[in-house]
Amino acid sequence: MDVTGIISAVAAVGGVGLFVGVFLGIAAIKFKVEVDEKEEAVLAALPGNNCGGCGYPGCAGLAAAIAKQEAAVNACPVGGEQVGKKIAQIMGVEAGESVRMTAFVQCQGDCDKTTFDYDYYGIEDCRMLSFVPNGGAKSCNYGCLGYGSCVKACPFGAIHVENGVAKVDKDACKACGKCMEVCPKNLITLIPYDAKYAVACSSKDKGPVTMKDCTAGCVSCARRIVPPRRFPYRISMRPSTMRSARDAEPAWRNARGSRLWSLRRRNGKGIGKRKDR
Repeated sequence: MDVTGIISAVAAVGGVGLFVGVFLGIAAIKFKVEVDEKEEAVLAALPGNNCGGCGYPGCAGLAAAIAKQEAAVNACPVGGEQVGKKIAQIMGVEAGESVRMTAFVQCQGDCDKTTFDYDYYGIEDCRMLSFVPNGGAKSCNYGCLGYGSCVKACPFGAIHVENGVAKVDKDACKACGKCMEVCPKNLITLIPYDAKYAVACSSKDKGPVTMKDCTAGCVSCARRIVPPRRFPYRISMRPSTMRSARDAEPAWRNARGSRLWSLRRRNGKGIGKRKDR
């Protein structure tokens, strides 16, 4: 091959590259998408987990909503109050108060406390157990199945299964809600991080049935709801009628005068029952 052919080939390739580069440069200028500087700043301030816990499709979706003032500056559950304050400074608004939330599993029926109807051998996925008899091997049809669908869904490693029941690490939980979406029993809920009350049972069965299926089940004595030594009275209360701390405290306050509650007073002489008149 002579020198002239080599030079011609190099010139042809270079000319094509130059043409393509100029064309792409012009196209980039002509079809440029204007980006809000505040949106970029908000996106940089977000943690970037893209968990979807805020209700938007990833951090980019939330950043766009905040920039358009369609979402609160503290809407990111992962970033919490600290990220909310940063975004508030970017947007030039007040951050407002935010309550840290954490996931809570409304079940204590582990393998030592609950009974089993049969031995299950199959796919270890809680959602698949919807197709087996009674929705799982445990006698309680409302309890945690313990096969870790929530563990696989959590992007922060904040939930794990201990002895057949899911447990949440409050410090690691970011309240993204991923575990709630995959739980077929709807046992997982969000409560305030420093909540003093939490319903630790989801059974809707009557007391004798509940205790037969699980020794940790709620039998309407409120011991699964509040610390037993804190109050002098125990209240008859079903978890189907009380789901959060907001329901618990008024019930305690109104217990003495209510004819709907069965009160038990603890004293040194034993337990006395107050009956409706």
